[in-house]
Amino acid sequence: MKSGHNSFPRNPGTAFTPEWFETAQVNTSAAERRAATLTTRRSVKKDYQAAWLVKALQCIDLTTLAGDDTAGRVHRLCAKARRPLRDDIVERLGLAAAPPTVGAVCVYPSMVPHAVKALEGSGIPVASVATGFPSGLTPLPTRLAEIRWAVEQGAREIDIVIFREQVLTGDWHALYEEVKAMREACGEAHLKAILATGDLKTLRNVYKASMVAMQAGADFIKTSTGKEEVNATLPVSLTMVRALRDYGELAGHAVGFKPAGGLRTAKDAMNWMILMKEEAGRRWLEPDLFRIGASSLLADIERQLEHHVTGRYAALSHHAIA
Repeated sequence: MKSGHNSFPRNPGTAFTPEWFETAQVNTSAAERRAATLTTRRSVKKDYQAAWLVKALQCIDLTTLAGDDTAGRVHRLCAKARRPLRDDIVERLGLAAAPPTVGAVCVYPSMVPHAVKALEGSGIPVASVATGFPSGLTPLPTRLAEIRWAVEQGAREIDIVIFREQVLTGDWHALYEEVKAMREACGEAHLKAILATGDLKTLRNVYKASMVAMQAGADFIKTSTGKEEVNATLPVSLTMVRALRDYGELAGHAVGFKPAGGLRTAKDAMNWMILMKEEAGRRWLEPDLFRIGASSLLADIERQLEHHVTGRYAALSHHAIA
């Protein structure tokens, strides 16, 4: 994965080990309380805030997942991914020698060839959703074929969706086997497992699904497709990050985290970065271990950075997404 750091080795997964999650309990009110206090105890101001926002920008998976996506829209999005900040803002921030780019561009499989072409030479990876996104309800052979096709087209990251029924009925071994097969279908491409947490009913299910996906070899665990009624929330994210931390201690492998859906403002980005720093550590603020799935977030980050360097706020419409 693209990063200024030496990336950790990929998570190879482990044998299916139910004792790591079977007895897991999650205290929902405590998780909600912790999530609420995280964002009130720490305040990041001025130059520090600008630095955090540039880092957030570098962790964005700039995304378009609409039924009316076109090659033209994808090309515009990729142009924005290459130059997410206006040149004058980059100059004023002192970043002209190494202008920041986003973490990845995320599209539907049929749009992968357009994105690969538009990002050629940039070093920005193309991420593709797959496996019957967003429902994940197509037959397994079809889901695996979709992964393989996207990888053949040049996708370097695959955002899969899990089969939610396996979580809701507690069929953990079946979930493990499916995600493991998807990881194998990815080959060298990194696998991000979307848990669609808004559909999983309980934080305990979220913890268990996180652990099973990591045992099956997920390189990242991701909250949502962005299409559920409830998308990324801080209590759900806290639960997933605690699972990720526990997995690291038990298996000795680092796994990344990606909140997606509902993150629209620079303040949202800061809140999730604070969560990562407090719960996982500074290393989880780099794009090889942290991504934010977003489309409109970038415009607000650019607007806040413009305010930082000029002292004035532009209208949000002034910062076109693509």
